[in-house]
Formats: sequence, C-alpha cells, structure tokens
Amino acid sequence: MSTFPRISLRPEVTDYLKNVFLNKEVLAAVGHQEAESRFQRLLTCLSHPPSYTCVRASTHLAPLEEIRHKLGEELKKQMCTSSEKEVSVQILSHPRIPDVLLLPVDGPRPVEQLRSEVVVGAQCGSAVLRGANVFVPGILASPKFMKAGDVVSVFSDLEGRCTRGATSFQGMRGFVGNGVAQIDRSGIFCTDVAAKGVGVRMVEPLYQSPSFDGVLPNLAFLQNLPSVVVGHVLGPLPGERILDMCAAPGGKTCHIAALMRDQGEVVALEKIKNKIDRIRQNAKMLQLNSVKVYCFNSTKAVSSDSAQEHEGPPFPAESFDRVLLDAPCSGLGQRPSMSCTWSLKELCSYQPLQRKLFHAAVQLLKKGGVLVYSTCTVTLAENEEQVAWALETFPCLTLQPQEPHIGSEGMLGAGLSPEQLRLLQRFSPELTWDQTGAAAPLPYRADRDTIGFFIAKFLKK
Repeated sequence: MSTFPRISLRPEVTDYLKNVFLNKEVLAAVGHQEAESRFQRLLTCLSHPPSYTCVRASTHLAPLEEIRHKLGEELKKQMCTSSEKEVSVQILSHPRIPDVLLLPVDGPRPVEQLRSEVVVGAQCGSAVLRGANVFVPGILASPKFMKAGDVVSVFSDLEGRCTRGATSFQGMRGFVGNGVAQIDRSGIFCTDVAAKGVGVRMVEPLYQSPSFDGVLPNLAFLQNLPSVVVGHVLGPLPGERILDMCAAPGGKTCHIAALMRDQGEVVALEKIKNKIDRIRQNAKMLQLNSVKVYCFNSTKAVSSDSAQEHEGPPFPAESFDRVLLDAPCSGLGQRPSMSCTWSLKELCSYQPLQRKLFHAAVQLLKKGGVLVYSTCTVTLAENEEQVAWALETFPCLTLQPQEPHIGSEGMLGAGLSPEQLRLLQRFSPELTWDQTGAAAPLPYRADRDTIGFFIAKFLKK
C-alpha cells in the first residue's frame, strides 16, 4: 500500500534510472507499458519499508528454535511495558534459509496527526519506519516550548531543506508516527555539548515493528534478507581462509565465520579507520575468534612479494579459498529511503572503484576458488554490466549457480545471455510491489518484498 510519495531524487538521476529500466532489451521483452509500470513501482516501493523484519539467528551458539523462543519472550516483555493489552509476537522461520527468523511489520496503521510537530532528517525518519525511536542527533525542528513528556507527531524532511533548530517546517515531509518527547527543546539545540540518547520515544508509529535495541544482541542480529543470502551463496567451509574485502559494519563477516563454525580464518578489510572497532565488537559479541580485522584499502591488497612472512595485508596472490566483494555502491536499493540528494556524477562514481576491487579480488583468489560480488543498488552499471565486464576481462572466471536462489534473475540490458542472467540473483521489489497482499504467507512475501540487491557468483578456473 502506498503511503508516502515516491523517493525524492534529482531530476537527472530520475532520468538516468528511467533509461536503465526502460532500456532496449527490457522494452523488447516486456513492452513499454510494463517497463514504465515497473519503474514507477520501484520509485514508490523504495520510500516504503519492507513488510517484515529479518533477523539472522546465531545458530553457531544455539539452536534456531531456542533463539526463536527467547526472542519471542524478550519482545513480549518489551511490548507489554508499552501496552496494557495482552500481546502476541509472531516469529516465523524461513523455509529455505536455516538461520533466518521473520517478524511481520504492522502498517501502515491509522495514526492521527497532532498539532505539535517534530521534524527529523530523512535517515532518522527511515530508521523510525523500521522500528527505531528518534535519537537526538536526528532532530531538526521542534515546537518552541517543547518539554519532556509532550506528545508530538514526527515528520521526515524529504528534501533535506529543514534548518536545524527551526520551530516549524512546511516543506516536503512524510509523517512517520507519534511519540513522547524525552528531552526539552533547550536540551537539543541550546547546549554547548551535543546531546545524545533518545529524543522522542515512538508510541504510535505508522509502521509497528519491534525495537531490537539491547534485545539478545549475541543471538539475534538484524540484517536484510538478501545480505543473509550472500553468506550462504559464498558457501564457506570449516578450515578455509576467506577474505571479506569491504567488511564494515561486519554483519557479513561474522555470518561467514558463523557458517564455518568459527573454524578457519576470515580476514576482514576496511579502509575507514573509525569503522574497524564496530567489526571487532560484532565479532566479539558473537563469540567469533576466527575473524581478523585490518584497516586497509582493498584495491592495494595484492602483494608483489610471494614469500612475505607477515600475516596482514597486502597478501600474496592466490591467498584465499573464497572472496566476498560486497562492493561500495550507490545504495539505491535501500528501503525505506524517502530521499536521495546525490548528483548523477556521484551516482556514477562507483563503477571504476568496483572494477579496481574486482582486479584485486581475482588476483587474491586461489584457482578453483569462489568469488561472490554483491551490491545493494539497482543500476545496471554496478550490477549486470559489471558481470559482463568481468567475464570479458577475466577469462578464468565463470558464473556459477547460487544456493539459495530466492530472488529474480538478472536484468536485461547488459548484453548477457538468458543462461547467464538465470545464474544471477537480483532482488527486485518492484516486480511484485502492491501485488502481494498481506494475506499471502510471510515467507512468500519476504522473498519478494526486500531491499533492492544483486548477487553474482564466480568460479576461478
């Protein structure tokens, strides 16, 4: 159901994406009307959250059913404190992915807008739609005399035009629900020290989903379904040496180590220094000792010294059994995303970087090894076109079947054959947006109502 306007993009970016989704190959296959309809559905579904929350269970620490039971009990306690009614929590296991739990999202709900309004940034608004409270740094505007305890309506600034500290805002915005202020206005804007913590506790969100803040942190890890699929597609085995080239925040790194039962070595590289601690914290919290984290630029991860003795990067060629290249990308598949202010130049800047990383990945992979390439974007240039380029540039690579394969096949437009497209996995929520009713079984909806995502699996001959 459409509640918000389409994602707000610069006109040049909208035109670029329209040309992608209405390319000649697509038009020849499905016709102009269907191609146009898919594109419009994409713009709409991107601004809305998926109809469920996906949790990756730490099955290396406890059985799935035990985790499901504990999670249900914890969420009941949380919901009982905010409601006088008896609450029930529906948690389902995924039929094909053994470490995934699914929780339905209730929304959009009939929530009445109030006269007292708080405006938050688009990123904060998106987090609220997925079950979060409003944290103080995300607040841009509030009533002039707002006090802790006031009930307020929360709106998301869709175009990034609200001035921080304003008392009102009449620009493009999206209503995300009602909450209770936890802090006076003066504590948000009139202080020399940046305030932290919860600024508005959401009591009537437009989309109701559990808050996982502090809930079973070592057993239940929030992760989008396609991101969990990536780890299984890579297929890590105990005793192997595996490289995660762009590892932050460490969700996929830790999943790989868990799938290996913490036996072997998972090398995580991340070039941004302040993201390193998060990866280490996640590994420690999940009791994974096989993860080794380094602050390093993966484009420079190949050493010319084949006899080097130090264990860290750069590494000699053919050092790893499997490589995950979850590449930096334009992120246009993320949901919900009500606004993206990037220019077309910024959007197109990722393809060259991805190719540099690809060169390093192929060199570092052993013969007979597996390379998985993934992104959370919807463009051809960063997905299918990269596959076509890789197959031409590296004759040693061949596409491989993926398991599980619960998404769609690759998108037409990059000159790949039908057989090659079937080996790719593109999660395309626009294909079924507004067509899969809430009455459909949750696992059926979960496989389709995802973020936009792409996975390709290669074997190095």
